[in-house]
Amino acid sequence: MSLLPASILILAGGRGQRMGGRDKGLVEWQGQPLVAQVQAAVRTLTDDLVISCNRNAPRYAQWADQLVADDQPDFPGPLAGILAGLAVARHDWVLLLPCDAPRIDTALARQLLTAAQASDGPVMARQGGYWQPLFSALPRRLLPALRQAWAGGERSPRGALLTLGLTAVDFAEDDIRLANFNDPAALESAL
Repeated sequence: MSLLPASILILAGGRGQRMGGRDKGLVEWQGQPLVAQVQAAVRTLTDDLVISCNRNAPRYAQWADQLVADDQPDFPGPLAGILAGLAVARHDWVLLLPCDAPRIDTALARQLLTAAQASDGPVMARQGGYWQPLFSALPRRLLPALRQAWAGGERSPRGALLTLGLTAVDFAEDDIRLANFNDPAALESAL
């Protein structure tokens, strides 16, 4: 099956608390910002690469076709970034990726998009039995339902998507492509 056109949403809007307040997407690893490595892995899959960022927009602009910020102040979490990104996405399908997973590759992105299109609904990576909510693909038509979940107090992407017929895409427990570099120790140990 050939992939339908899809937007890609890279989530880079967090506080970076575990990085000492540094903007995680702009933290360098192997000589490049983390977000640049994620973007390079998936750039060829879309003409609509959206980065959700709540600060440093001028720096992020070089890697994106569109930038978006949360509608809510004070860094309310990844679901807020997902809602903002879905609202501006130009395609019917959206691949969600975290900014701090520089080992992602095109094959993983294609696998998520293919699974979402085959199921005609949202999919989420599951690694060793654990959900990885920021590695997901979903149809944009779910935006109203996700907004309703938000209005009802849901703040977890996994929690919101589980109620919408979420399908798992299983990955091996040791698949390093899904490794998040959440803190300085993770960066150092990955050298």
